[in-house]
Amino acid sequence: MSTHTKESFQKLVEEKLQRNRRKTMDNASDQDLYYAIAAVVTDEITPNWLATDQALKDNQTRQVYYLSMEFLIGRLIESNLQNCGMLTICNELLEDLGRSPDDVYKHEHDAGLGNGGLGRLAACFLDSMASLKYPGHGSGIRYRYGLFEQRIIHGNQVELPDYWLKEEYPWEIRKSDDALNVQFGGHVHMHKKQDDTLEFSYEGADVVVAVPYDVPVVGYQNNTVNSLRLWSAELPPQHESYEPNAENKYYHHLDHMRSVEQISGFLYPDDSNYEGKELRLKQQYFLVSATIQNIVRKYKRYMETPLSDFHKKVAIQINDTHPSLAVPELMRILMDQEGFSWDEAWEITRNTIAYTNHTTLSEALEKWPTDMIKSLLPRIYMIIDEINERFCKGIWFDHPELRETIPELAVIAEDQVHMARLAIVGSFSVNGVAKLHTEILKKQEMKNFYSLYPSKFNNKTNGITHRRWLLQVNPRLSSVITDAIGPQWISQPNKLIGLMRYSNDLPFLDKIEEVKRANKQDLAKVIKDRTGVIVNEDSIFDVQIKRLHEYKRQLLNIFHVIYLYNEIKENPSLDIVPRTFIFAAKAAPGYYMAKEVIKLIHHVASVVNYDKDIGDKIKVIFLENYNVSLAEKIIPAAEISEQISTASKEASGTGNMKMMMNGALTVGTLDGANIEIKDLVGNDNIFIFGLTSDEVLDYYKYGGYNANDLYRTDDRIRLVLDQLKHGRFGSQEIEFKDIYYHILTNNDPYFVLKDFDPYIESHELIERSYRYQRQWSRMSVTNIAYSGKFSSDRTIHEYASEIWKIQSQQ
Repeated sequence: MSTHTKESFQKLVEEKLQRNRRKTMDNASDQDLYYAIAAVVTDEITPNWLATDQALKDNQTRQVYYLSMEFLIGRLIESNLQNCGMLTICNELLEDLGRSPDDVYKHEHDAGLGNGGLGRLAACFLDSMASLKYPGHGSGIRYRYGLFEQRIIHGNQVELPDYWLKEEYPWEIRKSDDALNVQFGGHVHMHKKQDDTLEFSYEGADVVVAVPYDVPVVGYQNNTVNSLRLWSAELPPQHESYEPNAENKYYHHLDHMRSVEQISGFLYPDDSNYEGKELRLKQQYFLVSATIQNIVRKYKRYMETPLSDFHKKVAIQINDTHPSLAVPELMRILMDQEGFSWDEAWEITRNTIAYTNHTTLSEALEKWPTDMIKSLLPRIYMIIDEINERFCKGIWFDHPELRETIPELAVIAEDQVHMARLAIVGSFSVNGVAKLHTEILKKQEMKNFYSLYPSKFNNKTNGITHRRWLLQVNPRLSSVITDAIGPQWISQPNKLIGLMRYSNDLPFLDKIEEVKRANKQDLAKVIKDRTGVIVNEDSIFDVQIKRLHEYKRQLLNIFHVIYLYNEIKENPSLDIVPRTFIFAAKAAPGYYMAKEVIKLIHHVASVVNYDKDIGDKIKVIFLENYNVSLAEKIIPAAEISEQISTASKEASGTGNMKMMMNGALTVGTLDGANIEIKDLVGNDNIFIFGLTSDEVLDYYKYGGYNANDLYRTDDRIRLVLDQLKHGRFGSQEIEFKDIYYHILTNNDPYFVLKDFDPYIESHELIERSYRYQRQWSRMSVTNIAYSGKFSSDRTIHEYASEIWKIQSQQ
């Protein structure tokens, strides 16, 4: 932890400005100051980074490697300053200089390394591992372009390139000496050796160089710095020269150069065509191969135990199915490069790899055409095929009662490789991310695997880092909490429960209300600056910020807004508590229906926000280009947290935890972690509505739901849908007919209409509750007090003790 004073810190910043930017404090821009401050923080971090790494080598410590295609880390400047103990003095210095800290810090672009909850979870896990001094490292891809930069033009989402690396990224260190080769395509030759073992060689493969960039992961004021290693795809040196007269080689060189650049070019390429699917597969194997080669190399270089003990010193956690090729890749390295037999390599592999499942959506469980893997990864396909053969034979002979289910269990079936099945078969642990999610996996989606491997399945409910999502983003609330219960909650988030003794303390409730009002004023300014709309700061700030997907049901939310609008238009004197509905979301570029919902939200906003009959009673706000930095501005001001997914569809959710931790009250279905929030805070401190997961699954299985019946019998539903059909909220009559017909002809697949009435009832209860501000504040404090359960510190302790078997380096 830093011992700098404001004066000594200022001197260091001035030195960096002079040396690195050739500026003085007087003529430095905000961007100059950002880079100078980052350089000071880097100098603070580096000795601890080296010491942490050396201690792991000296102590021969068992370590975990967290493989993920996404790490949504956001900006690091504030969290690194905070974790080094320098955020307060840096903010004070900037304010003394007449600078806005936010204006300085915003010169760091959000790292384009992730999209949604999967990537943000990975980032929170890395933070907790470092802050709890666990030996854990992240491994991902250094995408040059993020998902996309979202712009809204006439209500339509337009995607622009997110080139987040166009400016120097001060936190990364290029480690060219650690580069590794990854091979694609070519031919595999099998040779039988004198001892009747097999040997494999490769010919004609395209070689890609994986160059690592290391980013420090700084523990909270504990001198621990772990690493996030990001791999960049580059051409091997020999490809800088080619034979100019060999036309075929020349064009192959150009094609290969383009294909290599694309591997780490951008997050989530369009996989609607064969080329896009192949690129996605390349990305996954590139990450896996580079990472596992690196782990084995480090093991051989620094560990004193033989490679046969690899699984005793290394745990590899794969975050969803994307890195499932870790299973055959570790087998390949152990057999082809290290000389292990199949049985020896399999014993090591299946005791090294653990798998986290993040979805019950069948379309999200990856499958790849066998021909694609054969062509792109011929040796890997051979290994997968052998894994499948041995696995299926094992079921046939050892579990005759499951013989009929072999097609549903086989790793290779119907000319496709099923990545989730590969991950289950080749791992020692399979965990869900919320209690309900895990139970659905065991009883529904992966029932046959659970009967085969009951001891593998376990639950690890997600968590978020409270140091980022409370201490850093909401300093006003953090200060009030610390004044009340002391600072121990920062290192022990379960101590937040101590706030319950203040839930009836009127001066404390006054402070909580003052904090929320100040945060709402800050967000109102952001909204005005970004949209030009002035919102009522006394209104309820009702927030839904998350990836735009039909199952997350932003459509149900905007239908409720339309319903309220209709009610007020019919009775302009209607007495309601004013509402500001705040949306932020990106839709996948090829997801037509999600884009239609974004357009609908904007068209409703354009009508509602400027209708004189409505005034300040309702405002609809959509903040474009949702990312971590924007979430950090919205969440402290949220009063209602919309967690309204179709029950059984949301694995966990983490936005629910972030807003709960900042005092928002949840309106939600009994889905994901909402259930665990309800169990903690009690029914009186959350607004639950709608179908249960069992009811949803029964409808899917047995039928019995008819959306057209609700359309015919519920006047409110019919009016909303007819307004979509007849152009009430469109610039032309046919604008939203697709939403209308999608719901009625596809029988409302996500039960928006079925849950419409109970959703309205919940919002009426919310309005009645909000009128009693003291009671509302008590409910808010209750949510904050119980939110410590959802710190990622708790989650990581569970992973460390129950799955990874690693020790904190205290």
